Amino acid sequence: MPSSIMPIQQITAPQLKEMLDRGEAFRFIDVRTPGERAIARIEGTTLLDKRCHDELLDLDRDTPVVFHCHHGIRSQAAAEYFAQAGFRNLSNLIGGIDAWSREVDPSVPAY
Repeated sequence: MPSSIMPIQQITAPQLKEMLDRGEAFRFIDVRTPGERAIARIEGTTLLDKRCHDELLDLDRDTPVVFHCHHGIRSQAAAEYFAQAGFRNLSNLIGGIDAWSREVDPSVPAY
């Protein structure tokens, strides 16, 4: 039986920067730990804590959501979790905040 789960779109740091520069509307979710977020963060992100999780689950399933972590592994898992919950417009930042720091904004500390 074919799966009805939508694939997770993989976006690069420069593509994400273009989305932000165009003012596209999407939820931008950081799935790292609070400690990692204290070291480096991308402006406009929301930490995926219990409150954020519950707020996301209350959203329309077509709401665009972009996930990021350190290198893109945990954020992919988070996107897959929300895909299982019926979300259809999910993206994962390839390379995570590390790629953002290297390719877009070197003022964001690499760690």
